[in-house]
Amino acid sequence: MQTWLKGKRVGYWLSEKKIKKLNFQAFADLCRKRGIDVVQLDLEKPLEEQGPLDVIIHKLTDVILEADQNDAQSQELVQRFQEYIDSHPETIILDPLPAIRTLLDRCRSYELIRRLEGCMQDDRICSPPFMELASQCGEDTMAELKKHKLTFPFICKTRVAHGTNSHEMAIIFSEDGLKDVKPQCVIQSFINHNAVLYKVFVVGESYTVVERPSLKNFSPGASSQSRGGPDRKTIFFNSHNVSKPESSSDLTALDVVEGVCRPPSDEVIRKISRNLREALGISLFGIDVIINNQTGQHAVIDINAFPGYEGVPEFFTELINHIQVVLQDQNPESPQFSQNNAAPEQAASICGDRACSAASGFVTMATKETWLMEDDPSNSKRLQHQRLSCNSALPPNFQNCVAPMATKASSQ
Repeated sequence: MQTWLKGKRVGYWLSEKKIKKLNFQAFADLCRKRGIDVVQLDLEKPLEEQGPLDVIIHKLTDVILEADQNDAQSQELVQRFQEYIDSHPETIILDPLPAIRTLLDRCRSYELIRRLEGCMQDDRICSPPFMELASQCGEDTMAELKKHKLTFPFICKTRVAHGTNSHEMAIIFSEDGLKDVKPQCVIQSFINHNAVLYKVFVVGESYTVVERPSLKNFSPGASSQSRGGPDRKTIFFNSHNVSKPESSSDLTALDVVEGVCRPPSDEVIRKISRNLREALGISLFGIDVIINNQTGQHAVIDINAFPGYEGVPEFFTELINHIQVVLQDQNPESPQFSQNNAAPEQAASICGDRACSAASGFVTMATKETWLMEDDPSNSKRLQHQRLSCNSALPPNFQNCVAPMATKASSQ
């Protein structure tokens, strides 16, 4: 047991469904073995009475969405939560509410991905073209598609990136299919990727990559119309069902592997994860990545707040290791958390010669509000389990790139 951790208190608020799915009681037991007290928070009661709290872990996505839809009770809960945070700046929040709001909006998160692509200046990374469609398609829609460099086929998604409806999507193959687009939505270019999706599960400095089924390849352009046949009909699908580990949908059945077919690069995944973490000040998130079968580029097609971590058996160990790191960063006089003094089960997860903390990125980026806008796993193929780079400093060109967004306040 790390003696300096004794008496530290971690509060958490998750839906009952999330608690059961993650078996979060096992995490609480692991924390207690290391001397950390764990408290399940009740948002209906004053948080002051449930403190003091050194760390709060939460997934308030449902509550935030309901509050944004003017639900009075949810607004009160969010306000109460925010007031506690404001009154206790020493409490570490996993993760900041403004960052969660950014990830709940696909337009915001896709814009973030687009700008990060430009900032990283890495030819191995691309962001699919996208645009928001706020109203029914009209005479100017085709011109708008061209302006945003969108071609057929493309994916149509809900703007809200959470909840059951967020998984309901459509593939539009031609101008005739525009009648099937239901605003308010986000349109994103479809990239052929040989029916393989890579889900990156991030916990602070650590990440794990799990392979999942995905949509098969489709011909570019207006489908069979170019060959004199009728337009291909719109395909409606549920992305959650398509990408389940055991999925056997016709949409994922690949007749033949075309072009580039290789797993993602550790270096690229690390780079993407680190930049997202530093830009948003977040620790618990997922990234959906596909490999363009024509160029071999890594394309980020979605980012998720506090995902399910299916296929990440060491999730709880990674989470408690991260909590130790951020607590240590807040208490420099505590023993250094490194390979030399980590418990045996921790050693494999420590980064190099020193522990890396997301806290520095959290403090600097969150205070700048750079990107924040206030408005059955057993079948999974687990590919990589790595630590992110220890370099938490942002390159000069990245600092310059993200600055303009501050004024705006912010699967295939």
